[in-house]
Amino acid sequence: MTSLKPIAATRLPISEIDFCAWLGQAVPDDALEYFRGFLALDISCGSRTLGEADRKELARVARRAWWAAERGLVHLIQRRHGPDEFSYIAVARRRPGPFPALPSSLRLAKGA
Repeated sequence: MTSLKPIAATRLPISEIDFCAWLGQAVPDDALEYFRGFLALDISCGSRTLGEADRKELARVARRAWWAAERGLVHLIQRRHGPDEFSYIAVARRRPGPFPALPSSLRLAKGA
């Protein structure tokens, strides 16, 4: 695996659309720091570090990262920098093989 390059720290999250765009173009071992802070605290309703819109967007990004990990598209890792400060990183995995063909009953139902 390639080594991770330092990424400038930012308190503002990337958007879910940015994460999806990265995911669509990433090759195996590409890494993306999608947030730096303390994710569990920063997405909570009582968070003082992010505004309401940024907090909601961060929650969407975190859910999308989890979604991608569940489907085997990325590994999710954390790097601790100090108390209450972590980098949340998605590392692209090799893509799963081709999806199986739809059963003929589904193709017919779709008008194929």
